[in-house]
Amino acid sequence: MTNKDIFKRLYEVIHPYQVKLIVAMLAMICVSAGTGAQTWLVKDVLDKIFIEKNTFYLELLPLVLLLIFFLKGVVYYIYSILLEQVGQSVIRDFRLDIFNHIHKQSLSFFNKMPTGTLMSRVISDVALIQQAVSKALVGAVRDFFQVIILLGVVFVMNWRLAMITFIVLPIAAYPIVKFGRLFRKISTSTQEEVAHVSNILHETITGNRIVKAFTKEAYEGKRFQGQVTRLFVLTMKDAKYRCLQHPMMEFIGGGAIALIIWFGGKEVIGGDMTPGTFFAFLTALIAAYEPVKNVTKINSTIQQGLAAAARVFDILDIEPEIRDKKDAVTLPPFSDRIECKNIRFCYNEEEPILSNINLTVPAGQALAIVGPSGGGKTTLTNLIPRFLELKEGSIVIDGRDIRDITVASLRNQIAMVTQQTILFNDTVRNNIAYGDQEAPEQKIHDAAKAAYAYDFIKALPQGFDTMIGEGGARLSGGQCQRIAIARALLKNAPILILDEATSALDTESEREVQNALENLMKDRTTLVIAHRLSTIKNADRIIVIKDGVIVEQGTHDSLIAQKGEYEMLYTMQYT
Repeated sequence: MTNKDIFKRLYEVIHPYQVKLIVAMLAMICVSAGTGAQTWLVKDVLDKIFIEKNTFYLELLPLVLLLIFFLKGVVYYIYSILLEQVGQSVIRDFRLDIFNHIHKQSLSFFNKMPTGTLMSRVISDVALIQQAVSKALVGAVRDFFQVIILLGVVFVMNWRLAMITFIVLPIAAYPIVKFGRLFRKISTSTQEEVAHVSNILHETITGNRIVKAFTKEAYEGKRFQGQVTRLFVLTMKDAKYRCLQHPMMEFIGGGAIALIIWFGGKEVIGGDMTPGTFFAFLTALIAAYEPVKNVTKINSTIQQGLAAAARVFDILDIEPEIRDKKDAVTLPPFSDRIECKNIRFCYNEEEPILSNINLTVPAGQALAIVGPSGGGKTTLTNLIPRFLELKEGSIVIDGRDIRDITVASLRNQIAMVTQQTILFNDTVRNNIAYGDQEAPEQKIHDAAKAAYAYDFIKALPQGFDTMIGEGGARLSGGQCQRIAIARALLKNAPILILDEATSALDTESEREVQNALENLMKDRTTLVIAHRLSTIKNADRIIVIKDGVIVEQGTHDSLIAQKGEYEMLYTMQYT
């Protein structure tokens, strides 16, 4: 992505705030004009007051200077607060856009994109863009106006002496361009390393129990140290070039001032220039050179922001694999059947996970899906709510291909309880009501009772108002699972997917929840994935998936009688 492309897209983001930016720019011009007026007054201060000893100017000029400083302060506040508002608005908009865009992606996206990298894009990269937009980039515009106005002042005072600037400015521009390329390259590498740091932090914090269980604290500390050291090296490389810029620009500026003092001194001695004019000229030129030096300071920030913008736009440019068609229709309440026709699915063009799946599930049927691990059971159930996009074959609900249905209306009719219990760091009540946030209190309590979670919830310190911690860290595995089941119960969807819904329960709790699930499954279409075959004996139909293919199907008794794959799995568990 070129700088031109990045600037074009940044303009689109900033465009809604262009009025505020224009007002801020006008205020910047006023500040620059005030600086020019101050330098111009140096001439009269020296010539009229200190050399001619004119009392009228002695009384007038301090008041004029005071007025200029006051007006500069007012307009400085105006443009500063406007730029801060625009910068923070850009941060907010970018973070919302990235967050919403990420959640439009399929499961395949999250399988490929590390969590820490996404966090780095939302937090770190967007902050760098804000610095580049509201401070560095706009600061460069402010400094540009100041240089133009002050150079105008010096040319009016003495155009021959001002010609020296045409020698100095190109020399000063060279390190700005040269270092800019280095900063862009270093910034790209630095942010990638920041993302790696975020990845390690996320993995080790969320997996802290495993780290402790395997006594890998030292190992993870060493791994993190290596990553932080790589980030440190890059950061110091960036600092080295930033610190080198300043003395280089100081030396260039010092050379320019030396030339001006030599030429200007000759003009004053020769009587072609008053001391006041010379010092006003020198003051204006020094004031004009200061913004040029500032460009070198903010150059690193601008390049970091551009590199960060490129990474953010890379994420935003990833088209969601799953989205509604233009003519997608709303799925009416489910009433007839789910059909899987000639399904074949694979990840990243690898060996197919599912092959030639043909399956019909009538409304109200409880279908159990069993088989060895890695056979494709979960993948099949992820295809029905379009968590993954089907490439070959079709899934049809009540005669409508799910790709012709709006995603929201499809998923609104499906409730899920997964093997990996996902709960949020919120209250018990809000976790249960996640699928129906307007649900009355009584329905929440009824769902908890049906999931056999009510008693332990009431025993918690704040009952339904208890914060459960990240991922339900303050609850046992079985308690987390029962809250997840209560959440599915409250949603009351006609299609229910249970992926190892009782896997984390002890024998007693499993029996209680199994009874609740059986009541829930009445008059609903249920797909149950289970390794514990005892939990699906009463299913209307059982299919066995092995290596992505349906190898057997029937009732529990008929499959046992076949003495095939199902009978072998059952015997392995109970003998």
